[in-house]
Amino acid sequence: MIEIHDLVKRYGTQTAVDHLNLTVEPGQVCGLLGLNGAGKTTTMNMITGYLAPTEGQITVNGHDILEEAEEAKRCIGYLPDQPPLYTDMTVSEYLNFCAELKQLPKKERAEYIQKAVELTELQEVSGRLIRNLSKGYRQRVGLAQAILGLPDIIILDEPTDGLDPRQINEMLALIRKLGEAHTVILSSHKLSEVQLACDRIVILHQGRVIADGRPEELEQQLNAAATLTLTALADRAQVESILSGIDGISNVTLSGEDGQVTAQLEYTPSNDPRQAIFFAFADARLPLIELKTTTASLEQVFLSLTQEDAPETAEPAPDTASDVEAEPLPDTQEEEEDS
Repeated sequence: MIEIHDLVKRYGTQTAVDHLNLTVEPGQVCGLLGLNGAGKTTTMNMITGYLAPTEGQITVNGHDILEEAEEAKRCIGYLPDQPPLYTDMTVSEYLNFCAELKQLPKKERAEYIQKAVELTELQEVSGRLIRNLSKGYRQRVGLAQAILGLPDIIILDEPTDGLDPRQINEMLALIRKLGEAHTVILSSHKLSEVQLACDRIVILHQGRVIADGRPEELEQQLNAAATLTLTALADRAQVESILSGIDGISNVTLSGEDGQVTAQLEYTPSNDPRQAIFFAFADARLPLIELKTTTASLEQVFLSLTQEDAPETAEPAPDTASDVEAEPLPDTQEEEEDS
């Protein structure tokens, strides 16, 4: 549905997107994850035709975004990080205006608008002025214009920005529902949202793809080693002897005094040694009082991939996402009364 080949965007001597290659298949919900300045918004702006690439090619549903811009843009619904709203219009007036801009057939406009309003749950505010809506409702109005006409591709830049926890859950559920019939690209710096909404995650860093796959695949592929901690009622020499005879264990660190020793070790997740460790200590009649394992979460993997050489301002384009957040913050702005 979307093919990107050797995409480059430079601002003077600064490179925001660096020879990026990406293919998004029909029906995928693809999350672009990255720190501020990673190139997420710049990439989205080039896919939608808002920015021209310095180098490279973008094909949208078979149409080159530069040579067949009008045909390509007809396939896309776009929600920027700052929705382009006309606040002196009511919600219904604005969506009618957007339907005209998108050149939707007159006979079908009312149906498309009603569908967008229902999907984004704007029925109660459809007659209100946009300027009198809370930030959360304004975000929903922006999403409604993006899905107006039900385009094949829906691109969402920080779609949950400003929403409270309940609205975030509703938005993520809507995104998953849209993914059943549309190709969706979602940009976010909130890892928890990307994990919940997306069936594919692309991690960007300094304008390049550094990881790509399903959430569970990334956790497995990028965890080169898992960590295991055990505590045994034994002497250090006994623990060292037993662990040295078990395959797949590396980087063993012992602590504690003779009589109760704790060992921290690494192992390959595909070769879990816990069963062998249990039986080895049982055969030696040395009690294990603790045996636990931890693998790096996707958030830890993300941070480890992006913590080195991260530029402070690698992208002058308006990519306003902040660093990764584990949990969304509620939108405390209350809805004002219609004047």
